[in-house]
Amino acid sequence: MTNENKLSFEEAMTKLEEIVEKLEEGDIPLEDAIKYYKEGMELSKLCHDKLKHVEAQLTQIITEDGRTETFVLNEEE
Repeated sequence: MTNENKLSFEEAMTKLEEIVEKLEEGDIPLEDAIKYYKEGMELSKLCHDKLKHVEAQLTQIITEDGRTETFVLNEEE
């Protein structure tokens, strides 16, 4: 997947969903299933990394004097 990093989050999710559907059908040769699994794991990592990047951006707030500060949101347990 050489163009993997150029995919948007939505494109990667769509491809990942397609792979999951193919694997769930269960009627593909083992070699193809392994190939799809590897591709799916790469897409999953790409989506995870993109979400982490956005999360990092969203945790920064700009104060009234123009400084950026980390915004911490307490997660509900």
